[in-house]
Amino acid sequence: MKILHLDGGREMRGGQWQVFRLHKALLEAGHESVLLARDRSPLFDRARGASLPVESLSSWRLARRATGFDLVHAHDAGTHTLAALLVRRPLVVARRVAFPVRTGVLSKWKYARPRLFLAVSAFVAERLREAGVPGERIAVVYDGVPVPAVSPPVGALLAPYSSDPRKGTALALEAARLAGVELIASRSLEADLPGARGLVYLSESEGLGSGILLAMAHGVPVIGSNVGGIPELIQDGVNGVLTANDPAAVAASFSRLNRQMGAAARQTVVDRFTVEHMVRGTLAAYGRVLA
Repeated sequence: MKILHLDGGREMRGGQWQVFRLHKALLEAGHESVLLARDRSPLFDRARGASLPVESLSSWRLARRATGFDLVHAHDAGTHTLAALLVRRPLVVARRVAFPVRTGVLSKWKYARPRLFLAVSAFVAERLREAGVPGERIAVVYDGVPVPAVSPPVGALLAPYSSDPRKGTALALEAARLAGVELIASRSLEADLPGARGLVYLSESEGLGSGILLAMAHGVPVIGSNVGGIPELIQDGVNGVLTANDPAAVAASFSRLNRQMGAAARQTVVDRFTVEHMVRGTLAAYGRVLA
């Protein structure tokens, strides 16, 4: 199978990590996989550093290269638009965000072009259906993360750092102050999660929460907002804690975290959310398109 991946992200966020892992796994499985990414972006540099086929994303390169592939997989909104305009091969589009889909004339045209949408959660799939995308053109493929060795939980209580007010960093810090606990705003979850005592992941809107999955894989229990696709990862009181986006409610959640939740969270990832699960789901979706 020949797949051309498109990603226009400027940062190395959850979606870019999924593109990198999928691209690498497809090549290892013997498929022909090429990535077009924003020149000198973190994803571009990481792919090149790992000797994975990557080229600079541009309109002319996409139009020229797409004809040689069985399908094109756009991984963000910008490349979805670009591919809708320029690509005449079967188009697959990843949908990761929980925001409602616009329903104007141009948006309807754009969303009619893909053969299949890969929704990152059942919640996101429902958003697509609400916008009029037929159910047969939607497949749910959850993110997948590596499962590392477990470190003893002797480290800090973390929250992902974000300047976006919708991502809840300020709310998490305020709740920690109310609860009298120390909370560190992490700028690199990959570096800080090993050995962490817990993760506070708050958001007003979330398609799934790749940072939550990363913590769960490390056996780190998570306090997560009860919004979007997050409840598809966290079973309250079993493998983590769900909370309302309110300082007092979040503060009360700190005392509920325990090591047993961390072990259950890690097992949840092993059972459902590994990179291998994600790759199998994506290949099954590709098979539907090409059939």
